[in-house]
Amino acid sequence: MRTDLIRKTVLTAAGIAAAGGGIAGPAIAANAAPADKPAQVQSDRKGHSERELNVRYEAQPNFYYCGPAATRNALSVQGKDINVDAMAKEMGTTENGTNSINDITPVLNKETGKNAYHSVEISNPTADDKQTDKLRDDIVRTVDDGHAVVANIAGTSTDTDGNTHSYEGGHYISVIGYRDGGKVVTIADSADPNMASYRISVEHLADWIATRGYSAN
Repeated sequence: MRTDLIRKTVLTAAGIAAAGGGIAGPAIAANAAPADKPAQVQSDRKGHSERELNVRYEAQPNFYYCGPAATRNALSVQGKDINVDAMAKEMGTTENGTNSINDITPVLNKETGKNAYHSVEISNPTADDKQTDKLRDDIVRTVDDGHAVVANIAGTSTDTDGNTHSYEGGHYISVIGYRDGGKVVTIADSADPNMASYRISVEHLADWIATRGYSAN
């Protein structure tokens, strides 16, 4: 399997599994319907150490729309409401998923109205300290600018509550907040409206992104 930034992302029912005895929050994600009431994440900022953006959350309508759905949730923090079908067409999304973060970044820039976003690759099998520090800095800067980060992830990770999230075929998520100066970040996950938001350490997120990439300011 290719391990570069353009590796295809596919979210399949078989790829969503529990690991390590945790709770697989997105286990029902493959055909999750949009939530009846959008989730709200409250803004909070304390001396640049903590901030979360308001998200008008929607779940992805099918198993392969995680890229458009993550982008739609990310753009909602700017007050934008873009149709996921239109974004999927722009990204070239098919039942095989959305190819890479490089297909997400141009849409974020188009809808944001400036070339604010750029793609960042974490090419290693696991993120090193420099890549993790850059990810933390990128998230803090982007969120402080009122924007969300979109990340292409693969594999299994555990959130701060001990819940396990597994996307062996790959997935896209939005990063919409941080605390402890960016050591812990808040995820908006389109896969499952019952687990729409959770927190994860930036070290775990960096390893989750490893071999793929993310889009940030």
